[in-house]
Amino acid sequence: MTRVISLLPAATEIVAALGQSDMLVAISHECDYPEHIRTLPRVTTTSIDVNSTSREIDTAVRSLPEAGRPVIALEADQIRELAPDLIITQSLCEVCAVSDGEVYRLASLLSRTAQVLPLEAGDLGGIWKDIQKIGHALGVPEAAEMLVHELNARVEQLRSEPAHAVPRVLCLEWLDPPYLAGHWIPELVAAIGAKAVGTQPGAHSVRFSWPELIALEPDYVVVMLCGFDISRARVELKRLNDPDALRLLHQVPTWIIDGNAYTSRPGPRVVDGAVRIRSALLGKPMIGVERWEPAVVC
Repeated sequence: MTRVISLLPAATEIVAALGQSDMLVAISHECDYPEHIRTLPRVTTTSIDVNSTSREIDTAVRSLPEAGRPVIALEADQIRELAPDLIITQSLCEVCAVSDGEVYRLASLLSRTAQVLPLEAGDLGGIWKDIQKIGHALGVPEAAEMLVHELNARVEQLRSEPAHAVPRVLCLEWLDPPYLAGHWIPELVAAIGAKAVGTQPGAHSVRFSWPELIALEPDYVVVMLCGFDISRARVELKRLNDPDALRLLHQVPTWIIDGNAYTSRPGPRVVDGAVRIRSALLGKPMIGVERWEPAVVC
């Protein structure tokens, strides 16, 4: 059986969705889904305090590479002992992934040759391709094709039920400083008959000022913080003290989605994310969706 190390949560979720969890011998420190993989060894670490404020985390992510230190580091000795056949990493986001060069360097030093499989999804089509790549690497290409077909069918079903209007949606991936979610998020929003303002499908997430966000004239604000669940998003919203930010959140209906589970990971659950965005815009919250009441911000 192929021995697999997953260095990012999305890859772990894809392996599990393909029914191949038994191949996993180790995962990253961030992997938390599905539940049964949580007991596996962790082979990555980070010096960033995840309990810090959004501003402090953003500063640390920028300063560590400048100081020649990785945002995420590998437990090289542990990986050698595990002797993997396949190491799955990604090259999209420096915050979420180990440096590609470091992974390839380590793989070349292993006594047992390991294939390095980098995931590169920047949009929905890229996510489908990454699922297929993993399926081929694990020897289950048919299962991968079936999963992609099922996910595509769910997206098409959402497209067949468009909203009567085309609401303008502000999708916030980070609050301090504010970033609008790019990559696959605009496609998910478009699939439910809405428009993600300020970003384009496949483009990187973009930093804005709060006055610039107000000028986009959104009909809704959806807070989907990268790596944060709803409870953590509430904490970050309460920390906001920028008058323009408070003005926006007072004036525009605001919803929180569990970004860690449903929007920030390029894996199968992004379709669940689209369903949750739709439920927010319809005012029918479900698990993983919550209304943010302006009075709480004051």
